[in-house]
Amino acid sequence: MQRRDFLKKASIGAAAGAAATVAAPAIAQSLPTVKWRLTSSFPKSLDTIYGGADVLANRLRAITGGKFDIRVFPGGEIVPGLQALDAVQQGTVECCHTCSYYYVGKDKTFGFGTAVPFGMNARQMNAWIYYGGGQKLLDDFYANYNVVSFAGGNTGVQMGGWFRKEIKGLEDIKGLKMRIAGLGGNVFAALGAVPQQIAGGDIYPALEKGTIDAAEWVGPYDDEKLGFYKVAKNYYYPGWWEPGPVIHFFVNKKEWDKLPKEYQEAFQAAAYEANVTMMAEYDHKNPAALSKLLQAGVKLQAYPKDVLEAAYKASQDLYADESAKNPAFKKIYTEWDKYRKTQNAWFSVAEARMDGFLQSHK
Repeated sequence: MQRRDFLKKASIGAAAGAAATVAAPAIAQSLPTVKWRLTSSFPKSLDTIYGGADVLANRLRAITGGKFDIRVFPGGEIVPGLQALDAVQQGTVECCHTCSYYYVGKDKTFGFGTAVPFGMNARQMNAWIYYGGGQKLLDDFYANYNVVSFAGGNTGVQMGGWFRKEIKGLEDIKGLKMRIAGLGGNVFAALGAVPQQIAGGDIYPALEKGTIDAAEWVGPYDDEKLGFYKVAKNYYYPGWWEPGPVIHFFVNKKEWDKLPKEYQEAFQAAAYEANVTMMAEYDHKNPAALSKLLQAGVKLQAYPKDVLEAAYKASQDLYADESAKNPAFKKIYTEWDKYRKTQNAWFSVAEARMDGFLQSHK
């Protein structure tokens, strides 16, 4: 009897499994086929940062059986890289993969979506966005531009840039023409530099021709690919203006609202994956890339203390000045700053002590 009962239950289970196999495609068939275009701000050659959009698109196709299909276009194919958000806002494309701080020229508040000088690292930014109220604060602001946002990658704290000449102190910053994005450019301007906003694929020729004296991008892996070390040997750290820069997916609000709930959930899940894997991939690739750069004769140097101190003071002045005249900036900065202080207090206890000890035993 026991054997008969077992076989009977097994048959019922198999039948249920077969029914589920048949039912799954039927459910998928009940959802519409959606085809979107995504414009990236990055060239395809930068496989890790550009690749975040591929992670999203590939995962969405896998989850939906190909019914939700996003085609990814490199920066410049549909619109220039630094106009990706505008294309989404205007409905030229449904979504983009870009850095919020590229658009601080519209409103300095855009800086908070990616990174601001002496701000939070990648883990702290994730905590703020996912659990600390950051997502709502950002989306309340982005609603003014007809878009919704999803964290879609992080590079970790970036390097401080490539310079033709050594930076020995504050005097060497004055008059320097430097490619730099976000509010870091405003801080460098306060120190006497001349900031330039240039898309990633256009930096090398500008540096090679001497149109600019210095340039920052991401870190060793991307910087080696772009070849900056061939025309500027001085490589500085840290990128104090980008402690944990978030790359975002922006979606046109009307197009987002049209999506079935199932596709919205799938999109968010795929964005989570892109966010986590990009950071892991950079952590994997950067050590080997830095070693190769040093073997190629690159001079790795820390920013002088007087430059860091002056930059920190100029950053605090910028936040105070902008908060006094820009309600949107003040709203986010007030909450962001409270959260940053709490995070730094915690990280100073365990993380910093552990890292410092291990690094002293190289």
